[in-house]
Amino acid sequence: MSAKDRFHDVVKTALEKDGWTITDDPLRIPIDRLTNMFIDIAAEKLIVANREGQKIAVEVKSFLSPSTMSDFHTALGQFINYRYALEEHEPERVLYLAVPATTYEEFFTTRFIKFVTQRSQINLLIFDPAKEEIVQWQN
Repeated sequence: MSAKDRFHDVVKTALEKDGWTITDDPLRIPIDRLTNMFIDIAAEKLIVANREGQKIAVEVKSFLSPSTMSDFHTALGQFINYRYALEEHEPERVLYLAVPATTYEEFFTTRFIKFVTQRSQINLLIFDPAKEEIVQWQN
C-alpha cells in the first residue's frame, strides 16, 4: 500500500462535511494474482428523496512536485487503471480525482489539460485545502 497523499485527510474531512460517509480508507481492489490496488478513499451518500445510494471512490493528488505535468501523467495513469478495476469489481462506484483548487485554476483550466481530462473522462473533485471543503464536482 502506498503512502497517503499530503491532502488525504483534508479531502476526507471535506467529504464528511459534504454529507458523505467514508466506507473505506483506502479502498482495496484485488487484481488477480498480481497485486492489490488501493484507491485513497471510498464514500457513500444516501439520497433521501430517491432512496438510492451513491458510491464514489476518490484518488487524492497534491501536485506539489516541481513538474505538474509529470504529476498529471502519473495521476492520469493511476486514474485510468483504477477506473478499469472499479468497472470489474464495483461498477456502481464513480471514480474522482481530487485536486487542490489552486492546481485546478492554474493547471487544469488550460486548454490542453481540459481537452485531456474531458477526452479521458476524468471526474474531478476540486477542494480548498485551507477550508477543508469541496469547491466543485466536475463530471
